[in-house]
Amino acid sequence: MTVGSFLHGADVSVMDRRRFVASSGAFTAALLGGGALAQTRKRVVIGTNADVQIYNPLVSNSRTDTWILQLMYPRLMQMDASGAKIPALAKSWGYDPDGLRARMTIRDDFTWSDGKKVTAEDVVFTVNAVAKEKIGVSGGYTAGMKLARAVSPTEIEFEFSGVRGPFLGGIGFWMPIVPAHIFSKAESVKAFANDKDWVSAGPYQLVSVEPGQRYVMRRTESYPLAAAGKANVEEIEFRVFPDVNSQALALRSGDLDMVATTLPFTLAKSLDNVNGLKVATVSSLGWSHILYNVRRAPLNKVEVRQALAYAVNPEAIRAVALQGQAKGTGSSALSPVIARYFDPGLKEYSYNPDKARQLLESAGFKKGRGGMYEGLSLSMIFDQADPYVSNWAQIVRDTSRDAGIDIKLSGSERNTWLQRARNAEFDLYAGNWSILEDPPASLDQLYRTGSFINYGGIADPELDKILDQCASALTPEAALAPVRAAAKLVHEKMYNNVLYVQEFNVAHNAKRVQDLEPRPSDLLSIINPGSLANMKLVG
Repeated sequence: MTVGSFLHGADVSVMDRRRFVASSGAFTAALLGGGALAQTRKRVVIGTNADVQIYNPLVSNSRTDTWILQLMYPRLMQMDASGAKIPALAKSWGYDPDGLRARMTIRDDFTWSDGKKVTAEDVVFTVNAVAKEKIGVSGGYTAGMKLARAVSPTEIEFEFSGVRGPFLGGIGFWMPIVPAHIFSKAESVKAFANDKDWVSAGPYQLVSVEPGQRYVMRRTESYPLAAAGKANVEEIEFRVFPDVNSQALALRSGDLDMVATTLPFTLAKSLDNVNGLKVATVSSLGWSHILYNVRRAPLNKVEVRQALAYAVNPEAIRAVALQGQAKGTGSSALSPVIARYFDPGLKEYSYNPDKARQLLESAGFKKGRGGMYEGLSLSMIFDQADPYVSNWAQIVRDTSRDAGIDIKLSGSERNTWLQRARNAEFDLYAGNWSILEDPPASLDQLYRTGSFINYGGIADPELDKILDQCASALTPEAALAPVRAAAKLVHEKMYNNVLYVQEFNVAHNAKRVQDLEPRPSDLLSIINPGSLANMKLVG
C-alpha cells in the first residue's frame, strides 16, 4: 500500500500542440501506427505517458507497468464495480473454522501461452516466492503463513501460525500468478528481469517493445474469462506520449482509441461528446485526508482534533479544489466505493467555526491577538507537486483562521514530504492513500499501534482490540461489525479527517471501441483485463 500520487495536466493550448509535434517518440508513433492503420490491423491504441520500468509483475509498482502486466499475469481474484472481490483464476476459497488453514480451488481451463496448463503449482510457487523474498504488497499479506501446498492440480492448502483473516483477499487481489516453469529458473524471483520471451496466461501477450514509443500486445489463443473464450480485439498497442495533453490531441485526431492516463476535469470536459469521444468516470480506491500527529501536544487532545475538523470546509474543498470530481465519506475511513463495508451512519464533520471555538475553549485555550488562540500554531506538510492537495491546503489554512487556528503550510518535494511523514516530523499531514481496497487490512495498517504506516502515532488499546477482531474475521460478513466499529472509533476520536474520494476521468473513442467495463481506481479503470478482453471494435 503506497501513498498515492496522481497525474494531472491543464487545458490543451497552442503550445501543447507544438510540444506534441516536437516529441519524437509520440510523433513517430503517430506516423507509424495511428488512425486508419490501427483500424485495419484490428488494433486498439491506448495512450500512456511513461515507459514500462519493471517487467517482473511481482515487483513492478508503476501505472504503465500495471496496465500492461495485468493483461498477462492472472490474478486469483478480480474486483467488480461495487468494490467486491470476485472469482478470477480462483473459483472458490475459504478458511477452516479455526482460521489456521485456508483452501482455494482454481479453474482448470487457464493455459500459459507456451502451451503449459496453469495449475496449483504455479500459485504455490508464486506465493512461496513472495513470502520468502518479501516481495511487494503481497509479501505483507503472507506474514504468518507457515505453508502453501498443492493438494491437486486445482487445489491449494495454506497453513498459518495464527488467524490471518485478510490473507486470502490480500494475495487474491494483489498477487499476480507467474509461470513456475519460467520464474523458477531464476536464482532470485525478486531480481528476475523478465524482460523478454514473455509467457502469458492473460488475454494478451507482450510481443514488441520500442522504448519511448510503443508496447504491442497480441491476443492469446485462450482467455476463459472473456465471453468469447478469448479477447475480441486482436492487438493492443500502448503508445507513449510526453504528457496527457498530447494524448488528448491524439485522441481527437484519431491516432488514439483510448487514454489510460487520468484526465484533469477541464480537459475531460473539453473531450466529452466531441467527435464520438466519451469520458468515463471511475472512483479511487483510496481517499485524501488530514492526519494528526497525536504524539504532539495539543494534538493528543481529542477536542483539539475535533475542533480542527470543524474548522475545515470539506464541501468547499470538493467543489473548488476538486471541481466537483470527488465524493465525501462522512469523514470516515470507510469509502462508499467499497459498498459492502461503507457505514452511512457516520456523518461528516461539516464546517462549523463556532463549534470549533467552543471545543478549543473547553480544552482550555484562550483567545489572543486578532482572535487567534494562544498556543495553537500548527504546521501542515504536503507534497507541493500534487496540484489538488496544494490547492486545498490553502483552503484549510484560510478556513481554520476563521476558527482562530493558525496553520502554517509546509510544502516540499515528494521524497522529502514522505520522509518527514515517516519520521513524524509534522503536526498535520495532508495527503492521499491510493489503494485501500480491503478495509479489515487497511484499518489495521493505518491505525494499529506500531504499524509501519501509522504515521500519526496512534496508540489506542481500545482500537487495537477491535482491530484484532477485524484481523480474525474469516469472511467479509464476519468482518463487517468490527470494521464499522473501528471506523466509528477513529471517526469519534478524529485520528484523521477524511475529506474525499477522488473521481478519475478517462476517455475513449466510442465510435470505434465499445462495451468497456469500468472498475474502481486508476489502475483498473476501463483498461482492466475484463474490460479489454470483452471490448469490441466497431466502424
